[in-house]
Amino acid sequence: MTCEVGLSRNVRAFHIMPGLPGPEGQLHDHDYRIEIVVEREQLDERGMVCDLDVLEAALTELTGRVEGRDLEEIRPAGAEAVTVEVFARWVHDSLSPTVAAEGGEMLAVRVWENPVAFGGYRARC
Repeated sequence: MTCEVGLSRNVRAFHIMPGLPGPEGQLHDHDYRIEIVVEREQLDERGMVCDLDVLEAALTELTGRVEGRDLEEIRPAGAEAVTVEVFARWVHDSLSPTVAAEGGEMLAVRVWENPVAFGGYRARC
């Protein structure tokens, strides 16, 4: 058995896909939707997976760091570009300490770049 809670938040940010023709090969924006799901096998003593208020504050702070910014600022060494998959991993790695401190055991992230296309990353905290 696994219980879960989740949140989503919208953020507009810019990126570029090197080597591709425009518009993808030029700096352009997306209205991303970041969706996070925290899992835990057993609920805590409050009957919760984790405190949604804490999780929401962490997600709000994270989206504030990239709102209106070029995602090159978060591109990890070795990545050619910040794809939705790379963005999802960055979100996971950024939120994992907070999720773990709140008792979350697994964190799944999906980053949607439009209503039908997403990239994701899921791992233990």
